[in-house]
Amino acid sequence: MDSLDTKTCAQRHSGALWSRANSLPVQPCHVAMVQSRTRKYHKEVETSLRRHERSVSSYLSLFGFQGQSWAFILSDAMILTQCASCAAPLPHLAKQCSRCKTRYCGPACQKQHWEGGGHDLLCKKIKKGGGAEQYNADKKFVAAVATAAEECAEATKGQTCYICTEAVHRRTKEGLVRGCACRGTAGFAHVSCLVEQVKILCDEAEANNLDFKDFKPRWDRWSSCSLCEQSYHGVVKCALGWACWKTYLGRNSEQDFTIRLAAMTELGNGLFSAQAAAEALVVHKAQVVAYARNPPSADQIDLPYLAALSNVANCFAQLGREEEAQVIRRMVLAKERSFYGDGHLEPIMTAANIANAMVQCKKPSAKKYAEIREFTREWVSIAQSSGLGDHHITNRIKEAYAYGIYRDPAASLDDVREGVTILEDVDRSYRQILGKDHPVSAHTRASLVYVKGRLAHARVIAEIKLRRKL
Repeated sequence: MDSLDTKTCAQRHSGALWSRANSLPVQPCHVAMVQSRTRKYHKEVETSLRRHERSVSSYLSLFGFQGQSWAFILSDAMILTQCASCAAPLPHLAKQCSRCKTRYCGPACQKQHWEGGGHDLLCKKIKKGGGAEQYNADKKFVAAVATAAEECAEATKGQTCYICTEAVHRRTKEGLVRGCACRGTAGFAHVSCLVEQVKILCDEAEANNLDFKDFKPRWDRWSSCSLCEQSYHGVVKCALGWACWKTYLGRNSEQDFTIRLAAMTELGNGLFSAQAAAEALVVHKAQVVAYARNPPSADQIDLPYLAALSNVANCFAQLGREEEAQVIRRMVLAKERSFYGDGHLEPIMTAANIANAMVQCKKPSAKKYAEIREFTREWVSIAQSSGLGDHHITNRIKEAYAYGIYRDPAASLDDVREGVTILEDVDRSYRQILGKDHPVSAHTRASLVYVKGRLAHARVIAEIKLRRKL
């Protein structure tokens, strides 16, 4: 670590020591005393930094960041983590363009990109757009809005935005979207209108210094509809995630640390919802590094890391790395149960993710089906005793329980009937809360069609066996 890094770390983590060492009067007769005290101070700082680095490294190892240097932890969290020329992973303090801050793995790639990669034509444009990170976010947002409007074009035909009352946005010329649980003629809007609406709400909250309890409902508008109060999904959620990130990515001060990381969460979750798990994983890992360079106090440190761990696990699962995801989720669930207690929604959500992964096992055995039933039965009971029996997260666990019943080759006719009854209840609940056109409702209906077919087949087999006995 060079002297500049040492000074930066000292100012952040040992400000009192630094002030003490540099406030000494440097006079000729006191030079020796000053040098002695300064050497002693630097030893104290280095010891403190080594202790803190070991502490942070233990948290980083949970996320697969073993062996990262303390200097890497202190770097700004970015989502552009590959060389702009060769796409190789970027090291800490990577070479960057002095004008637009585009990063490279070395001088050779920077030179090649300037001379043959077209960077000479884009450099000024990127700088004018706020630098590489901001320019990329703005560009991705425009593309995401176009994708969302195109995918929703058929469903929004003949409708108008409930915010600006126009069919086509006056400034951006974008089309309408609807990616929530609104039904009928409600919920149609332009992404840009939704963005302006939530920005106004959040800016007012910051200007009035609202506390977390009052600020959170406003912030939640980045991911949920103000009309039906259900989460956005798919490409609409992805577009809003890019909007949130491009709005707050420039927040680097300690005061803005929380809101910047919250914006990273919205982006990562939006990408995940749009089936872009590889990109979402990059964002969530960058978020992990950002948490590591600004660890909270010891009594709070588990909570943000647990949330980030869950997001990383979800990305692993979508990428087919299910075993790694389950290991992380089991650990997160144990920590959440000890911190929140069983009746909190957070451990129930983690349990739902574990249950969902269990039913996706490619070659389940009779033992696996029994494990699914035992795990899901326990958590359905916990959710119901906590007053969350009708929550849509609990419905996911009920679906997994039904799966453990009707998919088991040894299931009896009564078992399959129980599975049908459970799925019918879940389907009814989803239709009421999310609407029949929501992707979750559609998935449940497909499962219900399958299990009803299984029930009809089981009835035929039972009748054949009965006739043979007669």
